[in-house]
Amino acid sequence: MTARVTLVRGDLTQQRADALVNAANSSLLGGGGVDGALHRRGGPAILEECRRLRAGHYGKGLPTGQAVATTAGRLDAAHVIHTVGPVWSATEDRSALLASCYRESLRVAAAVGARTVAFPAVSTGVYGWPMDDAARIAVHAVRETLAEEPGPVEEVRFVLFDDAAYRTFEEALAAEA
Repeated sequence: MTARVTLVRGDLTQQRADALVNAANSSLLGGGGVDGALHRRGGPAILEECRRLRAGHYGKGLPTGQAVATTAGRLDAAHVIHTVGPVWSATEDRSALLASCYRESLRVAAAVGARTVAFPAVSTGVYGWPMDDAARIAVHAVRETLAEEPGPVEEVRFVLFDDAAYRTFEEALAAEA
């Protein structure tokens, strides 16, 4: 069975899913945007686990393009999967790192047995990635990963904060079909 890829206009912190993906910063200690919103709504349990990760294997922080899971605290999910997106650059192609965020998040989701995974548009906020390019990369990376590594994931949901982002991801899905 191939996993469904769906779109929702809304707030990632309000989603019910097995795993919510956090567009984190490398410190794993919270920040602005999606990262801050998930930490605030999820409560201190997420930060506690992130601190343990920093005290252990991720002492220097989570590398860009990688992903790691923690509890979801008070969120309506079992896990938060933290991934660090690249900062967009006009002079350096970092698209492989952005694609890696989606691939690695799905790998982690499969490892924790998640059937539903909700993603934000990674790197499109303060990291400045143009929405149309980010949507194309995200949709392609998710579809490719699901085709190559079928696992427990049944639905991947892109949760877009506004109508413009929703339309852009809708166009990327149609182009990838």
